[in-house]
Amino acid sequence: MNIVWDGITRAEVLQEGEAKIRHALADAAKSSNWPRVFELIAEHKKLVNTTRPGGSSLYAPLHQAAHGGAPVEVAQRLIGMLAWRTLQNTRGERPIDVAERHGHRHLLGVLAPEYKHHVPTGVLLKVQRHFHAVIRGRIDRLLPDHGLRLPELEPLLELDRPHMWFPVPGMHGGFNYRLEAAGVEAKLVSVSGCRVVEGSGQRHEITSAGSQLVEEGFG
Repeated sequence: MNIVWDGITRAEVLQEGEAKIRHALADAAKSSNWPRVFELIAEHKKLVNTTRPGGSSLYAPLHQAAHGGAPVEVAQRLIGMLAWRTLQNTRGERPIDVAERHGHRHLLGVLAPEYKHHVPTGVLLKVQRHFHAVIRGRIDRLLPDHGLRLPELEPLLELDRPHMWFPVPGMHGGFNYRLEAAGVEAKLVSVSGCRVVEGSGQRHEITSAGSQLVEEGFG
């Protein structure tokens, strides 16, 4: 299964049925209806880290578990379904930060991020900023219409294989990106293109120093 950064924030970008599923998942998580949450995620695995369309908090199900002080077993099961412990809400909080703010200390151990790769925070944020500039350069026209949430890179560090896909509505494609080097020499490789436009492919290499277009015209 491809790991997807789901940047959808607006219901109007989605088909009606897709929007209803996301609202149902958000409702179930907010009301701590965990059997329903697990049922929906089992049917729609790529939605485990999504947030409510049109919502302002950017709470994914694991944030709601942290907010409500869910049993440890609930958090463990969500993480087993690939919920990211490093995903941020609107305030920049990860689930562990939400749990700590609300005094749910029983969740702090299970929600503590486990990193498979290490990149210093300052380096990672610079790489992320340059990556966002690459994305904006490619889809600037689409961003105002879709209100996309651009990828955060910290969740890559949780993955054995630090590789994700950021699909872009209206682009008929998106960005495949992967971490190829870690540490202070961290390098992100982004391959983007439109499936219906021949020769639209671009490959960028991105470090804390900036981005470089290394190949284009393929696909």
